[in-house]
Amino acid sequence: MAVAMKLSDDLVADAKTVAAAEHRSVPKQIEYWARIGKAVLDNPDLPLRMIQDTMLSLEEAKGGQVSAYQFG
Repeated sequence: MAVAMKLSDDLVADAKTVAAAEHRSVPKQIEYWARIGKAVLDNPDLPLRMIQDTMLSLEEAKGGQVSAYQFG
């Protein structure tokens, strides 16, 4: 469900810069930041990089980009 909301000009300007570098739209960049922020608050003992890697791994699995791990 899409919801219209007012955001600060500074936040939108920051999102434009990062979105361009990350090849995302501005709304998707802000959505990503919100998801990361929620995950950090839900998992305060985990490092940010681990949370980001876990989110990426979940998306890779959804996309079928998985293979069996070979031990040794």
